[in-house]
Amino acid sequence: MKKHILSTLLPALLLLGLCTACETEFLEKQPIIGTTEGNFYQTEADAIAAVNAAYAALQFEMTPCGHFRWFWGDIMSDDSEKGGSGPNDVFELTQLETFQGTANTALLACEWKADYQGIYRANVVLEKVPGIKMDERLKSRILGEARFIRAWFFYNLVTLFGGVPKADHVLAPSEFNMPRATEAEIWDLIEQDLQQAIPDLWLRSEYPLEDLGRITRGAAQALLARVYLWRQNWQAAKEMTEAVINSGEYFLEPDFSNIFTLAGENGPGSVFEIQYMPNSGGNWGENNANEGTFTNVFQRARGQFEGYGFNIPTQSLVDEFFKENPNIEDPRLKYTIFREGDAMGDRGIFTKEATGYPHDYYPRKYFLNKSEEASFGDPNPNGASNDRVIRYAEVLLMHAEAAYHLGDEEAARQSLNQVRRRARGSAPPYVLPDRSSSGPELLEDIYHERRLELALEGHRFFDLVRTGRAAQVLGPLGYKEEVHRLFPIPESQIQATNGALTQNPGY
Repeated sequence: MKKHILSTLLPALLLLGLCTACETEFLEKQPIIGTTEGNFYQTEADAIAAVNAAYAALQFEMTPCGHFRWFWGDIMSDDSEKGGSGPNDVFELTQLETFQGTANTALLACEWKADYQGIYRANVVLEKVPGIKMDERLKSRILGEARFIRAWFFYNLVTLFGGVPKADHVLAPSEFNMPRATEAEIWDLIEQDLQQAIPDLWLRSEYPLEDLGRITRGAAQALLARVYLWRQNWQAAKEMTEAVINSGEYFLEPDFSNIFTLAGENGPGSVFEIQYMPNSGGNWGENNANEGTFTNVFQRARGQFEGYGFNIPTQSLVDEFFKENPNIEDPRLKYTIFREGDAMGDRGIFTKEATGYPHDYYPRKYFLNKSEEASFGDPNPNGASNDRVIRYAEVLLMHAEAAYHLGDEEAARQSLNQVRRRARGSAPPYVLPDRSSSGPELLEDIYHERRLELALEGHRFFDLVRTGRAAQVLGPLGYKEEVHRLFPIPESQIQATNGALTQNPGY
């Protein structure tokens, strides 16, 4: 899909143009000569191009500045610290991770803008494609993909900001100053989009090889299960995860060490990955046309490793890998975190002297070898690593959590232990023995497993907020539940809507 999508993406991107959330340019389309709204949305190829343009928004990381999932999910948690060259390197992120962030930070404004660009593009597909004469099954799939993409961006927004403008259609100029909907209304929209998308999306096995990476029925079911966990609809979450589990479309990659390699992309446990490619020729400008990720260079160590050194794992996270037995480390540790003395791929041995910084640890999951960099142009905006957004292991752990809350502890243990057995691999059973716990201890075991299995994948902060543990865990770092459960609405958006948007409490 990475290469296939490029052949049909450019016309739609040129037509769609650029947009922001609730400002005038939110709806502007900038047609080029020969391509207009009147003559574009006519054919099956146009429909594919339009949805590909919506897919492209998933790749936005520097629009126009950094807003990575791991900014919010990892650095804002107890799993990692900002890093970089020091406190003043992306100082706004320093403020956010110490829970002193202001409402005028550009980082959150960029997240807001990118999410609404994606929503706009999905809305265009949902408005224009139904009228195209084409294969009806393909049309339904394309509309399902657009609904998933819209749901995904609203999911980002509601978990960050709470209630936001409910732009569920292409807005008319009179709607530019749209006020906030409630959190419940946004969650309802996400549920409706995913429920409607599921029967129209194809199974992973139904896609041809060139479309590997497109949104599948399993991806929509898994994201909907996440939504149900947020809303504590345990029965629906259990049923939705069981639909993924029983589909036979996914299984755990036997070797945990393979998951985050380039060869492991779109593997058997991949439920939803954002696709990236190294040879797109992207640049450091607003990355509306970049197909490469910036995460590789941002997370790689500085010094001889030629990275920027962000997202530094904490001692707390490392200690969690020894929590079950201080003398035995969880086998996933060495594939999650670099420790001093480790070989950092083909870039050399990790020493503090080689990095030039005193950090004891660096993230490994999105590490890119020198030999894997883009073959032309600047490799830094052309990273190749896909973003593993939803993995089958998470589906099993969501199932375990939902089953626990429904009193089905046996089912919870079965799903939990599947993840542990894969992590154990060929190691002796005493390394990660099957869990036999019950009651609150079992729930803590599930939370512990989520932290280790999904470490540094952008989950931890949101897991703590969702499960009501953020105040206890992050309180020493400055977190206050009545304020920091949500991020501030970007001040620029409040001003742009002439005050139609209101600020979250405490900012």
